[in-house]
Amino acid sequence: VYAIGEILGIPASDVEGVATFYSQIFRQPVGRHIIRVCNSMVCFIGGHESVLSEIQTSLGIGLGQTTADNRFTLLPVCCLGNCDKAPAVMIDDDTFGDVQPAGVAKMLEGYL
Repeated sequence: VYAIGEILGIPASDVEGVATFYSQIFRQPVGRHIIRVCNSMVCFIGGHESVLSEIQTSLGIGLGQTTADNRFTLLPVCCLGNCDKAPAVMIDDDTFGDVQPAGVAKMLEGYL
């Protein structure tokens, strides 16, 4: 943040403001694949907790963590705009709707 501020000739606080505003700017290293689990109210009601739990168990990581092989990072997101297919998960640029715990292994399989 400080180095970017120096290069651009702006205060580090301005760089920090941009970095914390955009969800695609990561402030620490992330895995090759970013898994975003929607935790909006609609997905919450639709069962996102059981899907999240299955992903965490399958990968052995919690929210905000990256697998030891740097393949996956698991992040919460407040909305994926897929409310009619809740609960929703996004891996990289692929959005999955109506995700069920039993389907998590198959969903992750394509990214191994």
